[in-house]
Parts: sequence; C-alpha cells; structure tokens
Amino acid sequence: MAMFPLTLADIGFAANQVSILSGINCSIAAGSRTVILGANGAGKSVLMRVMHGLLPPTSGRVQWGDTPFRPGAQAMVFQRPVMLRRSALANVAYGLKLAGVRDGERMERARTALTRVGLAHLADRPARVLSGGEQQRVALARAWALDPAILFLDEPTASLDPTAAAAIEQVIGDIHASGTSIVMTTHNLGQARRLAEEIIFLHQGRMTEKTPAARFFAQPVSPEAKTYLEGELP
Repeated sequence: MAMFPLTLADIGFAANQVSILSGINCSIAAGSRTVILGANGAGKSVLMRVMHGLLPPTSGRVQWGDTPFRPGAQAMVFQRPVMLRRSALANVAYGLKLAGVRDGERMERARTALTRVGLAHLADRPARVLSGGEQQRVALARAWALDPAILFLDEPTASLDPTAAAAIEQVIGDIHASGTSIVMTTHNLGQARRLAEEIIFLHQGRMTEKTPAARFFAQPVSPEAKTYLEGELP
C-alpha cells in the first residue's frame, strides 16, 4: 500500500455548529517538510488532527495514497507531552508495546531512540522530573522509535526556552533526514523559515496558500498572509 500522497479533498470540520475548517484541498508528498501557519483560531491544530485521524472531518475525505484508511505508520507529538509515571526509557518502550513490538526488540529500539535525541544518559531517570525540553525530546524519541512514515508536530517548542527549542529543532531535522515526512504547526516565523520546505497558510479555517517556503516568505500571494507576515495579525 502506498501511503503518499496524503490528500485532503474538500475537507470541512465543524464543532457545536461552528465551522472551523472549510474547503481544504491539498496534498502532502513523501519526504516533505510542511509547516502550517496562521493566526490564533485559524484552525491549524484542528487541520493537523484531521490529517492524523484523531478527528474525523465533517465533510470531504482524507486519502492516504490508494486508500481512505488511516495507516499505522504515523505518529504525533503535542505541545505538552504526556509522560507516564516511569523512566524515560520505559516511556519510549511503552509506545513500542502499544504498537505491537515484541518484548525482545522493544528495549533495544527504545534505547536507540533515546540515544538519537541525546538522552541516553537520562534513560533511567523518571520522565516526570525531566525539564520541559527533555520531556519533549522523550516524546520525540517515543515517536521516532516507531519509525513513522510521517510525523505530526503541534507547536513542539511553544513553551520552551531558546536553547531547548534549538535542541528540538535539531531532532526534528534528524528525524526528517532519516526519511520521515514532517508536518508541524508553529507561531514562530523564524522557526518556520528554518524548518519548512513548504507552507500551508490558513485564515479563518480556509487555506489561502500552499507554496514553497522561500516563495511564501519572499512574496506571499494572499492579502491575509501578507498581513500576517507584517505582524498585524495575532
């Protein structure tokens, strides 16, 4: 089964009779690095959750390559990672257990993932006593250990200091270099410039642009994107 492209066909989403997304048409290619931008309330996180399959669209369809069914080869990391009351290593291993990885392979893959994110020395430390940046790297290790074809990241550095955020950006780059497609939201335009290959821009639940990042930042087409880049939108 081919997973890509991930295609959104006329996607709409409403909650409590309020429209949040409307008429979204786009596709995500294999190996891409896509950043979703837009003002607060534009629908960025909802769009990502629809892509991931956490929220079913109220209209339109999500197509994964040649099938409408949500594949298992994907993962998502949130702004505030959930850490279980166990070690960093056990947190990563638990994700592998849920994915059906056999006992003999689980710990080895978990340790490898922690090494990749620079946390091998904290493998046995309780995850909940780690700093915010370290917890986010544990969450990324937990996702990366699954070897996902696509990773969704919802504001992964929003509550972190610049040093911790830079470490997260490095890990995101490494995950992408390993062959995983990246889709993420951020309010940090500098971060979007550093990480994005393409930009999806949302305004009031509608997609006004999907374009290469360099073109978006140099010459946005929609007036809403121009205003956003000028800092006039929240």
